[in-house]
Amino acid sequence: MSRLRIVSYNIHKGRSAVLSRASLNQLRLGLHGLGPDLLFLQEVQGRNDRLGVLDAQHESLAAALGLQLAYGRNAIRRHSEHGNALLSRFPVLGHENQDISDHRLEQRGLLHVQVQIGEHEVHCFVVHLGLFAFSRTRQAEAMIQRIDELVPAHCPILIAGDFNDWNDNLSAELIRRLQVHEVFATAPRSGGGMPPLRESLAWMRGALKPADAAGMGRAAAPRLGSGSQALAARPPRTFPAALPWFRLDRIYQRGFAVRSARVLRGKPWTSLSDHAPLLADLELP
Repeated sequence: MSRLRIVSYNIHKGRSAVLSRASLNQLRLGLHGLGPDLLFLQEVQGRNDRLGVLDAQHESLAAALGLQLAYGRNAIRRHSEHGNALLSRFPVLGHENQDISDHRLEQRGLLHVQVQIGEHEVHCFVVHLGLFAFSRTRQAEAMIQRIDELVPAHCPILIAGDFNDWNDNLSAELIRRLQVHEVFATAPRSGGGMPPLRESLAWMRGALKPADAAGMGRAAAPRLGSGSQALAARPPRTFPAALPWFRLDRIYQRGFAVRSARVLRGKPWTSLSDHAPLLADLELP
């Protein structure tokens, strides 16, 4: 049985949510403290010609964490580009970035990476869907079709990223057609709601205590919910990072047992990006 730690994070192109300062050095330290085995990243700058400290973020983070790397370039600008990345402690068998852009205003990609975990070939999908509901529906359909065509039914699946689906319109279809479950729906004592009032007030006073990144909780044995429970459960609040209200970020899995799932709040996360990261501890039989 393999235990692994999953982190999904929209890193806001390596800039903090406050004053848009470069946050990549602090980001490296924060992620290193989590000890992730698989790291699903969105809004990663693969190129920044004007500010070298923000250039090649996927390579910088992979080197700092000692992880293998797969990167998918989506949005190309004159002096920069960004996309999705998967960083893996396990061997990367292959990857492909599928263009799922729905219109000219948004460039979106679906990064599909195969990793070898023990005897299993695990199919990982890094997702960053569009801002418009009709786009997200078509992009989710493209992902479902790809999985139906390319992923064998016996293979475990991980789908993680920024779905921009604040009304939670996509979960039921993903669960029904892919037999996946959102990790907060099945995790014991999951932490996906609003932060406690005391914590919120403390942040507004600028006095939040640093989060214990390395100790983000391994819960007791999992109690997998039924299909109806998984459908009824709502994804966690992750945006904005300081006072999460919108339910934008998700981790879906198939073939794993969920040990715990948390939204990482407090420092340093409130100052690194406009999204709060998700962390899940899983087991693969």
